[in-house]
Amino acid sequence: MDGVELVLSHPTDLQTNWIGQEIVTKQLLAAWLTLDENDIPLTPRIIGPPGVGKTTLAYTVAKSLGRDIYFYQATVDTRPEDLIVFPVIGDNQKIVYVASPIVTAMLKGGIAILDEGNRMPEKSWASLAPLMDHRRYVESQIAGITIKAHPDFRMVTTMNTDASTFELPEYISSRLQPVIELDFPNDEELLEIIKYNVPYAPEEVIAQVISFMREGKAAGSYFSIRAGIQIVQYALRLEKVTGSPRFNCIAQAIEQITGEKDAY
Repeated sequence: MDGVELVLSHPTDLQTNWIGQEIVTKQLLAAWLTLDENDIPLTPRIIGPPGVGKTTLAYTVAKSLGRDIYFYQATVDTRPEDLIVFPVIGDNQKIVYVASPIVTAMLKGGIAILDEGNRMPEKSWASLAPLMDHRRYVESQIAGITIKAHPDFRMVTTMNTDASTFELPEYISSRLQPVIELDFPNDEELLEIIKYNVPYAPEEVIAQVISFMREGKAAGSYFSIRAGIQIVQYALRLEKVTGSPRFNCIAQAIEQITGEKDAY
């Protein structure tokens, strides 16, 4: 681009599927839809507790559009150049410019998923501000180029609702719209989700774990879908290795994974 050679990132291919809460898939599709050649897609954010399936939702909907999908995992150490173009030393001590997954998606007309975006500091968000409005571009000061987004480019960010995140500045919050909020699935959906991820698990084990998760929620303790899947996986492995009664293995798995002693 403009005489600068960029090395592109690779798309991500996952074996996953979204189960339940069909309305949120339609909300994400609506946010990305354009109704006119002059229309531009929105840049939504998916929010919810850790482990509720935000990334799975984003990936599954993106995959349904038949586009390449690019992930970027945000952290407190994410720098503006990490999100756009960053230099590395290549062969013969030559500087090579590498396009981030987000910029690669912009160039290829793919879909970028910025995971846990509210773990990034404001200065990193500032570098993406022009990408998330009518301008649809980013600027790389390191490479000295301006990169415009392909018309098919789409982006979404996921955000945890916990205390270990930054508060978004208003000028960024106003660009990350609409807000798609995920809640904990009902028992039927949770059963299908765990069965999908642990297809070899007996339903009685899954049902016992769901019962524990439901009781915890009623008591004000939130246990994520991820934790439920891990409890089932670990309990069955404990049973296989130790030969202990299944009930005891489930109780042990709950204690080790959630930290809840004598909870079952």
